Amino acid sequence: MGAKSSMSKGISEEPQALQRAPHDLAVAVDPDELEAHDRKWTPMKIAIWAVISLLGGLSWVMLAVVRGETVNAIWFVFAAICTYLIGYRFYSKYIEKHLLKPDDRRATPAEYKADGKDFAATDRRVLFGHHFAAIAGAGPLVGPVLAAQMGFLPGTIWIIVGVVFAGAVQDYLVLYFSMRRGGRSLGQMARDELGVIGGTAALIATLVIMVIIVAILALVVTNALAESPWGVFSVGMTIPIALFMGCYLRFFRPGKITEISIIGFVLLLAAIIGGGAVAGTEWGTALFTLDKVTIAWGIIIYGFIAAILPVWLLLAPRDYLSTFMKVGTIGMLAVAIIIIRPEITAPAVSEFATNGAGPVVSGNLFPFLFVTIACGALSGFHALIASGTTPKLIQKERQTRFIGYGGMLMESFVAIMALVAALSIDRGLYFAMNSPAALTGGTIEGAVAFVNGLGMTGVNINTELLAQTAKDVGEATVVSRTGGAPTLAVGLAHIMQQLVGGPAMMSFWYHFAIMFEALFILTAVDAGTRVARFMMQDSLGNFFPKFKETSWRPGAWVATAIMVAAWGAVLIMGVTDPLGGINTLFPLFGIANQLLAAIALAVCMAIIAKRGLFKYLWVVALPLGFASVITIYASFLKIFSTVPGIGYFAQNRAFSAALADGKTSFGTAPSVEAMEAVVRNTMVQGLLSIVFVVLTIIVIITTIHATIRAYRKHSNATSEDAAVQSEIFAPAGFLLTPPEKIVQAQWDAVPVAKRPKKTGH
Repeated sequence: MGAKSSMSKGISEEPQALQRAPHDLAVAVDPDELEAHDRKWTPMKIAIWAVISLLGGLSWVMLAVVRGETVNAIWFVFAAICTYLIGYRFYSKYIEKHLLKPDDRRATPAEYKADGKDFAATDRRVLFGHHFAAIAGAGPLVGPVLAAQMGFLPGTIWIIVGVVFAGAVQDYLVLYFSMRRGGRSLGQMARDELGVIGGTAALIATLVIMVIIVAILALVVTNALAESPWGVFSVGMTIPIALFMGCYLRFFRPGKITEISIIGFVLLLAAIIGGGAVAGTEWGTALFTLDKVTIAWGIIIYGFIAAILPVWLLLAPRDYLSTFMKVGTIGMLAVAIIIIRPEITAPAVSEFATNGAGPVVSGNLFPFLFVTIACGALSGFHALIASGTTPKLIQKERQTRFIGYGGMLMESFVAIMALVAALSIDRGLYFAMNSPAALTGGTIEGAVAFVNGLGMTGVNINTELLAQTAKDVGEATVVSRTGGAPTLAVGLAHIMQQLVGGPAMMSFWYHFAIMFEALFILTAVDAGTRVARFMMQDSLGNFFPKFKETSWRPGAWVATAIMVAAWGAVLIMGVTDPLGGINTLFPLFGIANQLLAAIALAVCMAIIAKRGLFKYLWVVALPLGFASVITIYASFLKIFSTVPGIGYFAQNRAFSAALADGKTSFGTAPSVEAMEAVVRNTMVQGLLSIVFVVLTIIVIITTIHATIRAYRKHSNATSEDAAVQSEIFAPAGFLLTPPEKIVQAQWDAVPVAKRPKKTGH
């Protein structure tokens, strides 16, 4: 596709007749044919959906009602898949039909702003891989593992039901609204819709939270790859493989997605298997065993380069490649669960869900479950991706449902699999791994005494189990391996060894899972950096309009350098000072992420209200109300609670008093220096919490005001870009529907040289 000037012919807001591009090929399926296809219900179709509904209902009954001493893990898999299928087919279709009304006859920004760098029409399958890889970071892996402390039922309900009515809705709406506005960032859309006060609050909140989120993701990758030659080699090899894939699709075999997918998958497997072989050699160990500081600098440099290179060259193919491993591993785990059928011994709702005294996560189920499990159910970070890279790459408007709503459902399934993996291991082992060293003493004997002293029914761990588990996975110890990632790796290894290899393969599966987690999260770092660059350009563009032109390379480089320097500085502090820097901000991750989700949903509500679509405003108002109440309440508890384990300032006062009394150790701090670090850190945490919650409340209040004003004025306004006639065709979902096959056949009959040129894959 050429530049915008080649598509100057405009179209009406809602064309009544199918229009054709200048080349006389249909660029979209006739809306009447789409409607007829959706309404057509054959006996086979009815039977399939009846089976899905019955299986889903049975699974939920087995999880929530018919519970014995144990529950079979297969019900988690079936409940999730059936609910996702129903939500995608019916609820997302309801939103598409009544609220968004996408029109494939309109060109997307990837078409009318095509520049071959940031705006590039990308095949929906590659883009799904990029989007999923970008949104699926540490959250869906770590949050559910930590929340397993509260039992299996609350987390399962929040992950599965929450994603259908909140998380996937947010991702879908933000992606669609950003696409209709030329790929504008969330902060800029907030400024356009909410005015100076609400918009400025949203801009500041999104920029600061983005820095924290990317820095935290980068630290998780750094910790996972440190001293791991296998991980460094395998993850590093994904970069040249992605560059090859990008050039292959761009120059050698354009459009051959299946072909390069097979090649990329084979190369990825070779990198993974080769990583183990390389790590087993002396030269491989010497060359690829890197410390945390070296890896951190490598990630910083990589983040800068990935953010300024053309998106088709590195970012999109690398994320697509990573999706093979992400989806493949999670799919493999799901199949193993169905075959092995492990029994879950954890209670549906544990004692720690109500007494708030859990050693893994402090606080009661309400509200802390909903901020511990962020990604996987609802995540504000997703809104930044959905208004960052993805809307600039999407080919056709109807693809937003598949990529936005469908991509989030896929991440939710990752979260459910992570929860099941954590629940599948011995409950005593779970608490020994996830309780901090200050409670276990960091020793096997101390962990046994602590866990058995918790008084949990049916839990009686011994030193032999902890020692044997560490030996099986090839680690010196598994005691107090906090953070969630090691527990997930042990859970995955525990299940997979029953399917393939037996106990002798435990070490392989454990280290495979650790590398999988690192690769999983790194893709969110590079995409997050590029999105942060877009956000900074939009923000600077309010004062220096030239920055709004993403194709202006000096502006792109300056904005990238600013954002990389910001999160890179925090990362280096965290790597060099374990008690400061990024660890100061880590407890803020869940709440900040959910506050950002509330901001995103508020912006969506303002846009819908201004369009006058009040009949369907509940679609976004319900998740906004829930997210706002939960997260603001959690923020208030972290700020005002007098319990040191929950409140930042309460903890600050407790440690300050201990220092004043001359104590040399206190709580989790083993030294005076560590105690002083806690005092400093909790003050920073508390102040940032106040800033974040105040900014969010400002955004919500201005949104309510804008909604009421739109209702009184019977508004029908929009800030969308002017409609431009599309000249290309592409299917909406992963598989072509019968009406799409007809149009695709017409395009396939035209020689490639005579088709309109596209700038992406």
